[in-house]
Amino acid sequence: MAGHSKWANIRHKKAKEDAKRSKVFTKHIKELTVAAREGGGDPAGNPRLSLAIDNAKAVNLPKDNIERAIKRGTGEGADAVHYEEVTFEGYGPGGIAYFVEATTDNNTRTVSEVRHIFTKHGGNMGTNGSVGFLFEQKGMIQIPSEGLDEEEFMLLAIDAGADDVQTEEGFFIIYTAREELFNVRTNLEKEGINIESADLVREATTETKVDTDTALLNFKMMEKFEENDDVNNVFTNMLMDDETLAVAEAL
Repeated sequence: MAGHSKWANIRHKKAKEDAKRSKVFTKHIKELTVAAREGGGDPAGNPRLSLAIDNAKAVNLPKDNIERAIKRGTGEGADAVHYEEVTFEGYGPGGIAYFVEATTDNNTRTVSEVRHIFTKHGGNMGTNGSVGFLFEQKGMIQIPSEGLDEEEFMLLAIDAGADDVQTEEGFFIIYTAREELFNVRTNLEKEGINIESADLVREATTETKVDTDTALLNFKMMEKFEENDDVNNVFTNMLMDDETLAVAEAL
């Protein structure tokens, strides 16, 4: 999973360079709206909304936009819209498994666009369950490592409930059980730890090694998914070793 978090960091850096890009804000607005609709507009009693607010603030989403999205979710907003969470599964170039998470107000449109990306880039969309068994959902928390002692932080993270802690350039990456993400994040915040992001991710239980050309085809396909306004996350079982990630960084 370490490679996948490196890919996430590559994407995160690109997003930070253009944080006002509509795609970045749209993703967080949708998550705020869905979280508020499902669990209410009070973050104190809605862990998913609390996470969504923190992640939205991390990309500098304006306070008014956050409040408007929450009201839209609770039905208070004048521009109320119904978002639906959907997932898609399939295969990319070289038989790489894909699990795509999306939030949409028009499922017919999203299905068509996702299928088009699969087909155009040498993959094929499968049925629900076709690759889902290859992924396990976990929590992932990214924390800037500057100013933190690695050994001390790892002990702190484990005490906070983390299952695993990994180090990457500029970050500590914490993995948690799916249901423990909110609690671990809260415990770390109580210790004064600055959290960059906290999200649910899907970890491939087995990974597939590909050559450079196949990696390039898959990264291009992944980027097309991530450019789609309805798509929130893209997970694959492609092995993200240093050689493969060098292809991503060169994109």
